[in-house]
Amino acid sequence: MIIALKHDAPGEEIRAFTAFLEKQGVRVHLSEGASQTVLGLVGDTSGIDEEGLMARRLVEKVIRVQEPYKRANRMFHPDDTRIDIGAAGGETRHIGAGYLGIIAGPCSVETREQIAGVAKAVKEAGAGFLRGGAFKPRTSPYSFQGLGCGGLDLLLEAKKETGLPVVTELMAIHQLELFDGVDIIQVGARNMQNFTLLKELGRCKKPVLLKRGLASTITELLMAAEYIMAGGNSRIILCERGIRTFDSYTRNTLDLSAVPALKRHTHLPVIVDPSHATGIAWMVPAMAKAAVAAGADGLIVEVHNNPEAALCDGEQSITPASFAALMGALKKYAEFEGKKLS
Repeated sequence: MIIALKHDAPGEEIRAFTAFLEKQGVRVHLSEGASQTVLGLVGDTSGIDEEGLMARRLVEKVIRVQEPYKRANRMFHPDDTRIDIGAAGGETRHIGAGYLGIIAGPCSVETREQIAGVAKAVKEAGAGFLRGGAFKPRTSPYSFQGLGCGGLDLLLEAKKETGLPVVTELMAIHQLELFDGVDIIQVGARNMQNFTLLKELGRCKKPVLLKRGLASTITELLMAAEYIMAGGNSRIILCERGIRTFDSYTRNTLDLSAVPALKRHTHLPVIVDPSHATGIAWMVPAMAKAAVAAGADGLIVEVHNNPEAALCDGEQSITPASFAALMGALKKYAEFEGKKLS
């Protein structure tokens, strides 16, 4: 249930009204937007009298929410959410609510020279965040699985050198204690419905980049976000990374229609991964530009200084030079969309 309050509702009355609602056995989520204050009720609202609520002086309207996701619902939070991430150098980066966040780096951390070189190159080109995999989920048990803790140390060294906030994937709950220096925790497509992991991340205060599952619906993605939000963590970035279809020309099928659909139904930022979506390096720039044109709040792009020798996903990684050229184009796209690069 959503209760929209009148714009001139006094703070004392709002607090008293919130306390009254909580006595009815529901939890109340307060969202103060630019033009309206909204109370979102979570729990069993069947016994709450709508007419009685409407009779109150400070209530503008009462709406029952039909979708199963509540906290992620735009009705609960009409204004776009902005995720703020403090960088090592003191500069704060943003994703969402008018800011276009560009995350770039290799699929996997391989050596100190590799991750440091790519980090410096993507920062110089204008990226706001550094990505790099320390723990890698692979379809084959014989494929390179990442450097593990050693890779995480190298990633954090690159963060210290460049000041870029880092994004890396968490595979299991027991790894969480290793992620103190990580700025954004990535949940991969294979873990999107690992509900035990999502619940634990709900108790974590770090931003979470949640990727859409290989064959998951938009509602399932939002329900996965709801698991995290129900635990108290609302700092979530949704990521469209392509879904599995019958076509085998590309690695996955990039569902760009998911971007405006998600933006309509949720206040959470939405970014796109054109690298995993296509699996083909020469397609990445076109899909990246299309994603921004579709309204995405950011991109996560794989960049490697020597894709031919990459230990993981070299065929979908673009070079630093290609990334720099892409950033030049994205600045114009961002300006056209009325967004600031971050």
